Amino acid sequence: MHIVDVCAFYTPHGGGVKTYVERKLAVLPQMGATITILAPGKHDATEERGDGACIRYLRAPSFPLDRRYRYFDDEAALHAALSDLCPDVVEASSPWSSASMVARWNGRAVRSLVMHADPLSAYAYRWFGSIMPRPWIDRAFGTFWRHLRRLDADFDTILCANASLTDRLRRGGVVHARTNPMGVADRIFTPILRDTALRRQMLARCGLPEDALLLLGVGRFAAEKRWPMVIDAVRRASRNCAVGLILIGDGPERRLIQRHHAADPHVRIMPPVHDRPYLARLLASADALVHGCEAETFGMIAAEARASGLPIIVPDQGGARDQLVPGAGLLYDAGSAQGLAEAILRFSAMNRDAIRETAMEAAEGTRFIEHHFRDLLRHYDALAEGERRAA
Repeated sequence: MHIVDVCAFYTPHGGGVKTYVERKLAVLPQMGATITILAPGKHDATEERGDGACIRYLRAPSFPLDRRYRYFDDEAALHAALSDLCPDVVEASSPWSSASMVARWNGRAVRSLVMHADPLSAYAYRWFGSIMPRPWIDRAFGTFWRHLRRLDADFDTILCANASLTDRLRRGGVVHARTNPMGVADRIFTPILRDTALRRQMLARCGLPEDALLLLGVGRFAAEKRWPMVIDAVRRASRNCAVGLILIGDGPERRLIQRHHAADPHVRIMPPVHDRPYLARLLASADALVHGCEAETFGMIAAEARASGLPIIVPDQGGARDQLVPGAGLLYDAGSAQGLAEAILRFSAMNRDAIRETAMEAAEGTRFIEHHFRDLLRHYDALAEGERRAA
């Protein structure tokens, strides 16, 4: 089976999609599939990744709001590339214009839309959720819902990484939506990496003693991640308990976050950690992961925290919620700094040893990316067989 992933969100500079793509290129050939990532790039080029895997770049302009990304703007070139590659399955990894381009391609292949993004949660619900209920917002953004239903008619399957997104799409008339959760990309994340000396070091960077609460935030510095809200919540909680935050990442909102941080001695901002084993040690050594984004389609960092035996404090909406095991963390009202502050205070008053023990037990049930790809190939095989029978 040859799968071509039309991956509009791919950038060599990093991010969750890049992590997913790298594992896809490594794992699918081992399962007998051929995988080509068709991505927008600075120039037309092909990057071989060994037998059965490559990235093929199509020349494309920079995305104005984040110049690390590019976007497909030449439909004829995209169609020509697809026809040249002759895929058995073509995936669109963005619900925007590239998905419509894939829908209009006249080749014969199973078509799959993979929801690597949840635009309504990332934008519409975040912008207007404080002033109007979601049904009203959905009606106001009816054009986007009609776009999704048109894609639903053109695609054989629409894959979501969390059940709440699947349910929401189905309620909106997207009948081909189904859930295939992703999984942790590396097996290096484990509770046995807990390092009390590293924990003391991180708390010292926050100007706090080792009996303080150490929170870890990891992710792209973008508006939908709500890092200023997380910082506000930590500040509110710090009035009643000793708590420090290590925030790791980069992105278009970095300057805003640094200004918001305003030299708070108990909040430290670190650049992205590209050393994955070191990130695994950090996750295993903190007291809890704190997350602000309710628009995660899966929540890779929350899944990695779960694999590390790290309790999590996450919004009650979005993909990160799926990683919470009862007794191994807390939920709070999405988008609420006060709600998050109260959750941090509740967490600080709980028995940390008991919470960590539950989290460590939950780590044994981690879903890994190999499970996701195995289920993906089975699903595509069934769809292809159905097409063969229909033909």
